[in-house]
Amino acid sequence: MSNSPLLVTSETTAGALPVIHWTEAGEERSALWRSERGAPPPKRVVLADDTMTADTAYRLTCEGTALLWRGDFQNAKQLLQALARRADNVPARKRKKAAEVVPVADAFHLHRLAQSQRARMLGMLLIPFNADYSVPLRRAPDAKLACAAAWGPADETLGASVASLRELLGITSAHEWRRVGVEIEALGEAPHNRIHPHYGVFSPVRGEYIHLVATVHLPKKLAGQATLVAFDIGTGTGVLSAVLVRRGVDQVVATDQDPRALACARDNLTQLGMLDKVQVVQANLFPEGRASLVVCNPPWLPARPSSPLEHSVYDEGGKMLAGFLKGLTSHLEPKGEGWLILSNLAEHLGLRSRADLLAAFESNGLKVVSRIDAKPQHAKVADTSDALHDARSREVTSLWRLAAI
Repeated sequence: MSNSPLLVTSETTAGALPVIHWTEAGEERSALWRSERGAPPPKRVVLADDTMTADTAYRLTCEGTALLWRGDFQNAKQLLQALARRADNVPARKRKKAAEVVPVADAFHLHRLAQSQRARMLGMLLIPFNADYSVPLRRAPDAKLACAAAWGPADETLGASVASLRELLGITSAHEWRRVGVEIEALGEAPHNRIHPHYGVFSPVRGEYIHLVATVHLPKKLAGQATLVAFDIGTGTGVLSAVLVRRGVDQVVATDQDPRALACARDNLTQLGMLDKVQVVQANLFPEGRASLVVCNPPWLPARPSSPLEHSVYDEGGKMLAGFLKGLTSHLEPKGEGWLILSNLAEHLGLRSRADLLAAFESNGLKVVSRIDAKPQHAKVADTSDALHDARSREVTSLWRLAAI
């Protein structure tokens, strides 16, 4: 198969996916371009199959040329693994030297840049899809249900599409997480204690923040107060709302801006039989009214997300955190509490200081009632090869109990 670049042009209509056009075997071809990362359509494409070597593929993708795969699907997965190995093959002495001479904040930004470049390169291996989301390649899996969950129901009138193999693998992996679910100890005995994350919604695999919410003392009802009401700001999968209900909170209002998160939370709370006690509302931070308890677990790193899927981790400029602190007092009942769940990883990375955080509390009329800490147990804490290992090894997740001054 020829490695000569195919001429690719693209167009985007308002409210629609981009369409890429190319010439193949003397015929005009076109397909929708799908990218949850928000990557633009490739400008150069070559057809690739099982005869292409990993070295050739690596050279082309590094140059910005995409590979439209026409060979065996399982061989495409092996090629992607080979590309990843080449991308990660940085001599240890260079990593050590960079860690020694680069300040931690700069190291973080360099790490993110390297990860972005790696993702861009690995995203150059493209897979074709038929209109019904089937993959017209030998030994391809049936990914129609997974794609429909991520992209919406297939529309035969839209025709074929193209996406990166890496994106397809992420979609199928997320679909498996959704099917199996994540067991949450704080929700009781199995099998009725699972949260099923939807594609694009942060999975509750880090258990320390859930444990904190499950064990900290709840505010007491005031005299004459019939119900204990809580707000769950940025609910995501709805896991913290479910934990609060399990602990005896009478009514929870769960908010989020992301339609995927809202649908995910409703599905989980319905499955757990809690939707009668939790109202899921689309809102920018706070719903109307006041509550005795307002819980928020914002993205922990004040940096710019490089894709829509990163909004659960990165909060550019710390906007969500700032908005939560600014509006908290006006949404608290007398003697109410705000629970802010926040990692100190940003402090260890030089992105935010503890002094700045405490000053933000004070400037918004808030005092610290107490702080409860938990040590994360995720795999990256012990990964010494991680460029940010030193910061991750010192990470602590805290639940800050805040009240109006």
